[in-house]
Amino acid sequence: MAQVLEFKLPDLGEGLTEAEIVRWLVEVGDVVAVDQPVVEVETAKAMVEVPCPYGGVVTARFGEEGTELPVGAPLLTVAVGEPSEAPERAAEDRADGSGNVLVGYGTGGSRAARRRRTRPAPLAPAGQAASPAAARDTATAAPAPSTGPASSAAAPARADAAAASAPPASAPADGPVPVISPLVRRLARQHGVDLRKLTGSGPEGLILRADVEKALRAKAAAGTDGVPAAAPAGAVDAGAVQGGTPLASRPAGVPDATAGGRIPLKGIRGAVADKLTRSRQEIPDATCWVDADATELLRTRAAMNAAGGAKISLLALLARICTAALARYPQLNATVDAQAREVVLLDRVHLGFAAQTDRGLVVPVVRDAHTRNAESLTAEFARLTEAARAGTLTPADLTGGTFTLNNYGVFGVDGSTPIINHPEAAMLGVGRIVPKPWVHEGELAVRQVVQLSLTFDHRVCDGGTAGGFLRHVADCVEQPALLLRTL
Repeated sequence: MAQVLEFKLPDLGEGLTEAEIVRWLVEVGDVVAVDQPVVEVETAKAMVEVPCPYGGVVTARFGEEGTELPVGAPLLTVAVGEPSEAPERAAEDRADGSGNVLVGYGTGGSRAARRRRTRPAPLAPAGQAASPAAARDTATAAPAPSTGPASSAAAPARADAAAASAPPASAPADGPVPVISPLVRRLARQHGVDLRKLTGSGPEGLILRADVEKALRAKAAAGTDGVPAAAPAGAVDAGAVQGGTPLASRPAGVPDATAGGRIPLKGIRGAVADKLTRSRQEIPDATCWVDADATELLRTRAAMNAAGGAKISLLALLARICTAALARYPQLNATVDAQAREVVLLDRVHLGFAAQTDRGLVVPVVRDAHTRNAESLTAEFARLTEAARAGTLTPADLTGGTFTLNNYGVFGVDGSTPIINHPEAAMLGVGRIVPKPWVHEGELAVRQVVQLSLTFDHRVCDGGTAGGFLRHVADCVEQPALLLRTL
């Protein structure tokens, strides 16, 4: 007979102890495969899909969407196995078990191999095994919360019904939609976009956020949708500061003020609030700033991109300038051990960069930025930015930073006094780059000017060091050839 196994919210790592259920990906009665994502949860670090380590029929779900669960709390129960199951099938499932961990976090066996392997659905009669992907899409289209465990006798009947109603994989009008990101699904659902009518621009026809935004723009142009296309979340390329156009009329995640009500400080928003509060409470920070003529930097970037090869982003050049300045002033790539009363100098630069997303502010981290050239930095910024937009950043992508680069120029502002990303020691802010009158070679001229600001922990250094760092950054912005010394 079938064995009912309970799957609990796994240890999410990074010291996280709880998560909020954002969206169920399966319903009671659905057939799931080993390591199939069954629920999307949001932690204080990121939004992730949690895979189930068992293959079988879902008999119960615990918790409605929006419920916060502690690690170790039951998520769902799965009925696995059947009397006619061959011993080698059971051994194969055990070998492929994931060990209750998150997608991409060391699940046993080859995930690619498991996807290629065809498994008959446990507890489903022969010839009626439902496609896990189809079941997942059916659950997405019509979520129905479960109020408690269902009997194992009733589960096969529901599985049979789901399998019978599941469309064949060859019917694109009713089959699974090639979308991975839950944020893409949510954006399409909010604006009434039929994902089945879109042609994905991603690998193997995968539908990306850009595809949905393109459809929204087309609808707006045709006058069929009164809602303008959403501004790209996480737009962080400093090249976008030219002209200083804000990303949106109202920041993502901020409701209309006329609506009233309360916004819970939980998930990423709550984590940001806690970190900023701790930074203000523990770090005696100070800020200095300077205007710089970025005309030559813009020309340098244009010349590099005109030479062919991969395009170089302005953010990558600014990051390269930061790593060069940190090599000269290592006190700012540090952290304070308050208990030992020591400043800990760090020998590697893990560069964070602030990115605004639909779910709030996140700071992805470029590992070993000091070892990367402009091309490598550009590629890594692009990868992390796309992951931020799609909501697929992992906890590892969001932790371990040693210095942060904050391009608030994308919001159309010149300056700011950034709050340090605790436990780091400093943050460099970059405003918009705009034409301004400037004395150049003794004459008044119109130049491309940017304001740079540095907020630093006054415990790690005094103003002389901070000013020296910021002046070196400004000098490299004005004379990019100075970077040749450190190449």
